[in-house]
Order: sequence, then C-alpha cells, then structure tokens
Amino acid sequence: MSGSEITIDAADGSGGFSAYMATPSGGEGPGVVVIQEIFGVNQVMRDLTDMLAAQGYSAICPDIFWRIEPGIQLTDQTEAEWNRAFELYQAFDVAKGMDDIQATMTAIRGHQACSGTVGAVGFCLGGFLAYLSATRTDCDAAVGYYGVAIENQLDEAANMTKPLMLHIAEEDGFCPKEAQEKIHAGLGANSLVTLHSYTGMDHAFAREGGEHYDANAASTAHARTLEFFSANLG
Repeated sequence: MSGSEITIDAADGSGGFSAYMATPSGGEGPGVVVIQEIFGVNQVMRDLTDMLAAQGYSAICPDIFWRIEPGIQLTDQTEAEWNRAFELYQAFDVAKGMDDIQATMTAIRGHQACSGTVGAVGFCLGGFLAYLSATRTDCDAAVGYYGVAIENQLDEAANMTKPLMLHIAEEDGFCPKEAQEKIHAGLGANSLVTLHSYTGMDHAFAREGGEHYDANAASTAHARTLEFFSANLG
C-alpha cells in the first residue's frame, strides 16, 4: 500500500504544510493523525501510516517541522542525523505544532476518505504531542508511544475529555523511572487513561530498524493500539 502527499493550510494563515496520507482499500475509514518522531516524516513514519491504512484507517502524517525546515527526512543511523534531529527538537514550537496537528485533524475529518471520527497516534516527540492531543484538540482518542516530557504537563490532564493510551518503555533513557512514576501517579487513576508498561524495553522499541527495536513488544503495542482505536473510533 502506498500513500500520497497532500497540503494542509495552517490555521494561522502562515502557509501550507505537507502531509503523507494513506487510505484503506475500501476507500473510507476513521481518520488517524500519525505524529512524527524527531526525524521528520521519514520512511519509518510512512510505513506506520501505511500500516494503519492497511487496517482500515485513513491515516495522515503531517510535517510538524515545516515551520523550521520543510521536508525533513532523517534516519537514526548516523551521529550527524541525530544531532540535526535534536536541533529540530530544541527549535520546535509546541504550541504552533499543536495548532498544526489540530489543522490536520480538521482536514482529515472533512476528507471524503474519513468516515467521521479522528484519532491521533504519536511516537517519541509525537508521543508527547499525542498526550497533548487528548487535552488540547478535538480528537476522539489518542495513543502515545514512549512520549518524552509528559511528566512536565500532567496538569493538562484536567482538560482531557477523550480516551488516551500510553505505551511506556520501563528502561526509557529519555523518560527515566522518576518521570514514569510521576506519569503513573498523575494519570493512573484517570478513568480515561490506559497505561501499558513494557519491561526491559528502551526508548523507540517500536521503531523498526532502530537500535532498541523489539518485534514482540512492538507487535503487542500495535495490537493494543488497534484494539483501542477499534473501540473508540468505530
């Protein structure tokens, strides 16, 4: 299955940004916004978008780094690319990024390939933004994989009205044990939140081809995500 590039107009009138979109073979399904890691809309993100389309979703992965530099596609294979990825991460404006994610949700919700409901799923930086999607956007459900810095925004959970699932890597170098404890303490009792912890897993255990990729953990997390979306997006 292959997708195509579309352009989404920014809500603040500052221009348009690209997004990779893949639709199901039936031509229509619930929408899912795929929120990138710090490496841009690269092949890993495209493959995940295609995977969701193969499962019946109209999936779309927006270029949330476009305000810094459009079209970033890095890998995790070289030190230079890691350095550039962290530069982009440091320069990223979270508030503007959330505006662009909401614009993407609005665009996909109104697209002919979307049956109406819209979810969000994000990885790494995107996992954090998926958490914020549950508190700041009109998405119908959100899933975050090994989100970074969620523990710093737990007060936002008071604004949550739609279900959220978080996949937490217990050995995550970017979300240490203390941060994980804060997340469990802050969100564990929230009836809208489902937390899954993965013993022995490090950050990006679902990034195929990455240093910490674990096929079994990734498969388990993806199955849980698909079941969650099936229950909450229809």
